[in-house]
Amino acid sequence: MRAVVLDGPGDLTALQLRDLTVPEPEPGQVLISVKAFGLNRSELHTRLGLAEGVTFPRVPGIEATGVVAVCPGGEFVPGQQVVAMMGGMGRTFDGGYAEYTCVPAAQVTAFYSDLDWATLGAVPEMLQTAHGALTDGLDVRPGQSLLVRGGTSSVGMTAAVLARSRGLTVLATTRDAAKGDRLRALGVDHVLVDDGDVARQVRDVLGDGVDTALELVGTPTLPDTLRATRRHGVVCFAGMLSNRWTVPDFYPIEYLPRGVRLTAYGGDASDLPAAVLQQFLDDVAAGRATVPLGQVFPLERIRDAHAIMEADRATGKLVGLPRILRWRSRS
Repeated sequence: MRAVVLDGPGDLTALQLRDLTVPEPEPGQVLISVKAFGLNRSELHTRLGLAEGVTFPRVPGIEATGVVAVCPGGEFVPGQQVVAMMGGMGRTFDGGYAEYTCVPAAQVTAFYSDLDWATLGAVPEMLQTAHGALTDGLDVRPGQSLLVRGGTSSVGMTAAVLARSRGLTVLATTRDAAKGDRLRALGVDHVLVDDGDVARQVRDVLGDGVDTALELVGTPTLPDTLRATRRHGVVCFAGMLSNRWTVPDFYPIEYLPRGVRLTAYGGDASDLPAAVLQQFLDDVAAGRATVPLGQVFPLERIRDAHAIMEADRATGKLVGLPRILRWRSRS
């Protein structure tokens, strides 16, 4: 099989396309024929040497979408459509940047859909993060307002789609005003151009601030996001687009505005129930929801995809295809 391999951290040339032996699954594992895989900043962090707990050489990729090839334990049926994500994928064992990946059955979720593979490949991790952040991190309720800091990221756009479907008023930030129309097309009510003082803009719109806020940029913008939130509102830290995720000399009483609550969300495959995944895919197929799909790349262009991530030039989810596929019916 073909796979992308990292022998260690490095620049774009560290991403090497190689021929590897197809893994043989043991009971409790699933061998997946990968049809598409999402690209994530997690893999960028791995390549740049910023991720912890990574062993090399390693096939990166914290998610994959495809069909079951072999499942010795019988948890899934060969040919069944599945997604796999997290749980050490691409860090402690080989991940999704390959034609096949072998993963623990606990990290696998089945679904059925006639959507194309590129669209399906964009969904797992960004839906898991957006859903988990809105439910576990923020516990959002209809009628509330939500600020998405980092709105043109794939998770940010998915969070906006989910929030609008749940009856929230959505504000989302972008550093590029030209991307505003993309956010409005997703149903964002107020697009804010991030000038570093988003709190002022939010209060110009809502007065007391937002009920909830999703921080996807990282610690550089977190203080301003906290200031944009009303007293007794909640901010969930769930992303690190800035590649900065710690606060030096954190002093809570000084750092947190009075009455504003700060939570965090990381999550795992178990945080995306099969019913939630299936409902979202059904909604997309019926035109009730949108997948913010960005560019699609073959394995041969994986370096181009990473260059776009590193330069922060992506709008929508970047997806890799191990093979060029035309697929419209169940395998």
